[in-house]
Amino acid sequence: MTIRNVLRDHGQRYRPRMACLKKVEKVVLEMQDPTTGVKLQPQRLVITTIPHAITGEDIVQICLFYSEARSFGSMLVALGYIYPIQDHKRLVVKPDASLYRFQTPYFWPTQQWPVEDTDYAIYLAKRNIRKKGILELHEQEQYNHLHKWMNHKWDFIVMQAKEQYRAAKERKKPDRVVFDCQERAYWVVHRPPVRTHTCMFPSLQKTFTFPSVWSMVTCFSLHCRLVKYCATYKGHDPFLSKCLPSNPWLTDDVTYWALNMPNVEIPTKMRVERWTFSFGELLSDPRGRDDFRLFLKKEFSGENLAFWEGCEDLKWGTAATMKEKAEQIYKTFLARGAPRWINIDGKTMEITVKGLKHPHRYVLDAAQTHIYMLMKKDSYGRYLKSPVFKETTKKAVCPEEHKFSDSQLEQNARNRRPSLSPIIIRQQEQEQKAKMAASAPVDITQVMSKLSQQGKEAPPRRTSVKND
Repeated sequence: MTIRNVLRDHGQRYRPRMACLKKVEKVVLEMQDPTTGVKLQPQRLVITTIPHAITGEDIVQICLFYSEARSFGSMLVALGYIYPIQDHKRLVVKPDASLYRFQTPYFWPTQQWPVEDTDYAIYLAKRNIRKKGILELHEQEQYNHLHKWMNHKWDFIVMQAKEQYRAAKERKKPDRVVFDCQERAYWVVHRPPVRTHTCMFPSLQKTFTFPSVWSMVTCFSLHCRLVKYCATYKGHDPFLSKCLPSNPWLTDDVTYWALNMPNVEIPTKMRVERWTFSFGELLSDPRGRDDFRLFLKKEFSGENLAFWEGCEDLKWGTAATMKEKAEQIYKTFLARGAPRWINIDGKTMEITVKGLKHPHRYVLDAAQTHIYMLMKKDSYGRYLKSPVFKETTKKAVCPEEHKFSDSQLEQNARNRRPSLSPIIIRQQEQEQKAKMAASAPVDITQVMSKLSQQGKEAPPRRTSVKND
């Protein structure tokens, strides 16, 4: 078996799992102690005597001072510190007379030998020679895959396999059996069959690719953003904080809705506080947008917000008026000599003018984004320090909590009735309109004029003439 010694990396990423494996090795060394450990003695396997072998019963017995002794023994087998001599497919400890041996410390996981495909290909080629082409199913698949992938150096792999096979035949039979079981257990641990559970750490099974510094910085910044967002919005989350003055869904008190109307005259303090979280929060609130519009008007830059609102109306408006709205916005804000001309760069203007030849909902996105960033970086910061915002904050109300007793809440729950379906409400409105139309007086002159117009618009009827 060929294993190359390479420079080992004892970086920060190995320390936690290395500490765990060092503890396991300490237990394995105690188990091999000549006086207090498990007794190693030759065991007979068919006609071959295996030196320094132990049984599954001995392993479970020595591990009894640990909880779950059988599971702990199976973990030692799965990690490659103990290997089975008879049943190689299952890396577990059987509490019977099944034979096991301690793995040579040279092959322990803490050595961190790189498990290379070339070494595995040599091992499979050697087994293929010894078994005369009869391999396990997963080994046969791996053999075919490696043969196809390493076709350029397969002659070298076969030569190495033949040389190792010839050297193994010169050993004594017990040593040959032990070495064969040892090598096979090593590859079952490090190259397990497909869909087989393994407790080996990922860095010990395959090459570990440490994330780049840039990706680590990105993950850290995203984590900080998430923590900051949760801390900022914690007091405004209805699941984590109370609704002031009361929860209207529980108390039937509509004061909360009245105080948070879209265009209420005096907003609440919590609502004004949200405007300071981000520029998007300010623009998403109609009351905050009115306050910001007042500030921009005093700074003679109200056309920026008007243009942004026009673009939003174009995005979410009806398709029938889309072309007219786009042309109106261009004439009002972008054309030369426009009454409310806005300042955008030449490249953005070129993209916008080119898109207006075939207008659509998002034709003004480039110009809208430019104006949005201009207001966010320049006007928004000055607005938060302006007398307009300070006056709004000073006038903002902080409602006191309305307390309801349990009996009042129960009474409200009894009196509460489910609202009608929108379909039923629409049907009732149509029926009401029909009744009003039926009861209204009829103007004969209007009816006759409509009938005469319909008669003029109707095409003349064709009559067929029969030739005698």
